[in-house]
Amino acid sequence: MRNLFLILLFLSVGVLNAQENQVPEFGKGLFNLFGQDSTWTMKIGARMQFLSSTDWEDQSSTESNLLVRRARLKFDGFAYSPKLQYKLELGLSNRDISGASYYTHNAPNYILDALIKWNFSGDFSLWFGQTKLPGNRERVISSGNMQQVDRSLLNSRFNIDRDLGIQLRHHFKVSNGFVIREILSVAQGEGRNVTRGNIGGHQYTGRLELLPLGTFAGSGDYRASDLKREPKPKLAIGLSFDYNNNAVKNRSNQGSYMTNDTGHYETDITTLFVDAIYKHKGFSLMAEYADRNADDPFAKNSDGTLTGDIVQVGKGLNIQSGYLFKSNIEVSGRYTNIKLDENIFGNNSETEYTLGVSKFVAGHKLKVQSDISYRDIADDNNHIIYRLQFDIHF
Repeated sequence: MRNLFLILLFLSVGVLNAQENQVPEFGKGLFNLFGQDSTWTMKIGARMQFLSSTDWEDQSSTESNLLVRRARLKFDGFAYSPKLQYKLELGLSNRDISGASYYTHNAPNYILDALIKWNFSGDFSLWFGQTKLPGNRERVISSGNMQQVDRSLLNSRFNIDRDLGIQLRHHFKVSNGFVIREILSVAQGEGRNVTRGNIGGHQYTGRLELLPLGTFAGSGDYRASDLKREPKPKLAIGLSFDYNNNAVKNRSNQGSYMTNDTGHYETDITTLFVDAIYKHKGFSLMAEYADRNADDPFAKNSDGTLTGDIVQVGKGLNIQSGYLFKSNIEVSGRYTNIKLDENIFGNNSETEYTLGVSKFVAGHKLKVQSDISYRDIADDNNHIIYRLQFDIHF
């Protein structure tokens, strides 16, 4: 499969040379293709992240890793009309494609996004395919546009990630630049690349966004760090509610399947997200709150006995901030607290403090990021984690 991607890439380069198209500037894609009759376009890009990390567990043990964290190919453009856009993103690193199982026909998870966006009327758009659901802001921000090396513990415990379905999106201006956005989504409910059908019910997500001070430069409300150095204050507030009917995984559409003696245990799971991002003259502040509940979090067999699987219900809070100096070096800090339901999981609170330093050579397209975290885990060993990551995007 990887050889096929490489062959397609080299064939595309050949087409580019044959058409004598001009190669874009750095960070704008490997190259662009245009139909001779102007009925289609395709931009092809690639990006890589190289990560080194060391984890000290109360000085009792040390674990180090050096890996290709992400390696991806991205294709996007329009077909037939600029109102009909598409996006295809493929993951090639082991971390990108992991998760093969019976439910994916034991095939690697190559496909991240496979999406069509149809601007069918005015400010209305309809999205079809597999992509990120409109959940917490930190998850929707691309892994290539993050403020620190990786996302927070809140995201890893509560995000609703990608799924296959339909999204209806709309936006409008109220007055004096005030912008409101609405998103409604209906998805399969088991996550990306599931091929053996919809085991439970469906997943319904709604999101409302308020931008009272107008839109951000360069879609900055979904890019961490204030690389545009907003000359005037900008603020975005988001509220998402997700209802997964008859969910069969222990983290809504993420996590592990909950199996029992008749197949799968099903329960309704709801997740609430509240988030905000503020930027002004190099300063940025982002905050998120998550709350997950389930009708009955204890997975059971048909006779009522427990299977051992439990829905991860609980709450999380993440606050992070940074300041970008004129040298394009940014210093950032993050506070994260995770607390699952004590009645179910006991004293399980996790608190993490992170200090990061980033050097942006060419914005998010070429950067070096480093951070160090102290993770305080109730009734367990604490951790000190150091990470260093290099990003390059074509």
